[in-house]
Amino acid sequence: MVKNQPEQRGGVLGRSAPARRANRRLDPAEVPRDGGTPLVAIEGVSKAFGARETGLVALQDVNLSITDGEFISLVGPSGCGKSTLLKIVSGLLPASRGQVTLGGERIVSPRRDIGMMFQTATLFPWRTVKRNIMLPFDIARDKRTDREARVAEVIQLTGLDGFENNYPRELSGGMQQRVALCRLLVSNPRLMLLDEPFGALDEFTRERLNVELARISELERKTTIFVTHNITEAVFLSDRVVVMGTRPGRVLDIVDIELPRPRRAGVIATHEYSDRVGDVRRALGLV
Repeated sequence: MVKNQPEQRGGVLGRSAPARRANRRLDPAEVPRDGGTPLVAIEGVSKAFGARETGLVALQDVNLSITDGEFISLVGPSGCGKSTLLKIVSGLLPASRGQVTLGGERIVSPRRDIGMMFQTATLFPWRTVKRNIMLPFDIARDKRTDREARVAEVIQLTGLDGFENNYPRELSGGMQQRVALCRLLVSNPRLMLLDEPFGALDEFTRERLNVELARISELERKTTIFVTHNITEAVFLSDRVVVMGTRPGRVLDIVDIELPRPRRAGVIATHEYSDRVGDVRRALGLV
């Protein structure tokens, strides 16, 4: 684990102090986990809202490299910039300083190879499950011959078989989120961004969907950035947990989650899992 606590100097977006290093020659935020070229590179990203000297600093000097197929969770208190960072990575929001690249190409606007899922399902009530899932194809006017097969594939993958012709009002909250997940997966994005997608669900449904998401991400080999306030959820799903702090929003620590994959529900009963949860809680100053 590596501490990375920037200090604010001279203005809203002052330069940060060098990251502290412990037991490593390089900060893991600077180098991909496998030592190769990163798929996603977040380099010196800062974001301020309002006047330069008096405005809100949502993010300051965030650096992170993510390899192809890696599952990263962002954890931290409200106001630490998790969702802001996700919007910058998606191309929905410009950074005040720094850049984000995907496959070496700078992200400056929304892209078809980046998919995003939000806390609410945001389904069209007049569309059936199948038609909601097809929405990305319809927006892009994509008439590919295999789109029906791809829709059927993600429906089966998420356990929605038999509900293709139902409307959102006929589904539970958990099933609506499954439809939203299908819509994210159907266009086969290179990068998936999920902003607290299960935050509004009851604990039982949430745990079931965590297991499903772990299974799907392993099968699909999707590079994923997942925002959550739930520490146990982050540890269960992730290869690494990025711990963030506020005033200003920044990376405090990065915790490696070296739990076996495929990730199954039984892992939560292990000492290794409890230890990693403890590591994240310590990084947040909760213990």
